[in-house]
Amino acid sequence: SFSAVTSSPIPVLQPLLPLPPPTAAAQQLDELLADLGHMQSKLAVAGQGARVPAEPSLDNMLGSLTRDLQELGITAAPTGICATCRKPIAGKVLTALGKTGHPEHFTCARCGQGLGSQPFFERGGQAYCEEDYHQAFSPHCAYCAGPIREKVLTALDQTWHPEHFFCAHCGKAFEDDGFHEWSGKPYCRQDFLAMFAPKCQGCERPVTDNYLSALQGVWHPECFVCAECLSGFASGSFFELEGRPYCELHFHQRQGSICHGCGRPVTGRCITAAGRKYHPEHFICAYCLGQLQKGTFREHGNKMYCQACHDKLFL
Repeated sequence: SFSAVTSSPIPVLQPLLPLPPPTAAAQQLDELLADLGHMQSKLAVAGQGARVPAEPSLDNMLGSLTRDLQELGITAAPTGICATCRKPIAGKVLTALGKTGHPEHFTCARCGQGLGSQPFFERGGQAYCEEDYHQAFSPHCAYCAGPIREKVLTALDQTWHPEHFFCAHCGKAFEDDGFHEWSGKPYCRQDFLAMFAPKCQGCERPVTDNYLSALQGVWHPECFVCAECLSGFASGSFFELEGRPYCELHFHQRQGSICHGCGRPVTGRCITAAGRKYHPEHFICAYCLGQLQKGTFREHGNKMYCQACHDKLFL
């Protein structure tokens, strides 16, 4: 038997090109989504300084791309859900503080700066850039008010940078003798004593340990002496004149109450004659040594005589 053969050519079907493996397609999609994410970040930064022409949103672009891929039979499973925007993560994913998210959504809780490529600090479940964390939560220096990032010195119920804790008057660092406090500020020993310690009424130097309190002031024990003869008060008593201490002799000498006969102070009964003062027992005749009575004596050569001796000697 014979078969009939037509003379018209019969088209030969060409095989379709094989689709790329799903894993390779998903990888391509991840790379594309990552590039789109970077583009959105750049647009957001540019938008803070100047207006830029409106562009299709990233969500619209992703939606169109996903539909096109699905029509080609390619399905890209999301990596997870972003904890910030609550949308699927199809590109790069960042995991921090127990959460996953788009890298561009991991920002400082205070300034909004992106933290994906730099160190960050955590406080109360939130992330902060280094500067904002120290400004908000680190102790501040009592001198410069700046945050203390490393070593902290605590003194006077305040915190300080170690290099900022110095004498409030001269600015020198404190040595082994430490510091003294006045009105919440630290001072070295020398400046503290010069500025705030009580001054001795005798030498006007600071009083730091043992002192005497007298005449409404304080004194070094060795400075509390008679203002005239500089002798100490062995008896424990002194006389005051114009705010200064005197021994008995020099007090009465200053007061003009010294007996002209014996040169000792007149503290009890007193006789005044010819502008001078006498103990009653020392008001005597310079010749016979008999006691004189006021109104019955004669003066000659700065000496006192009884009437009889005066007449006998000078008349």
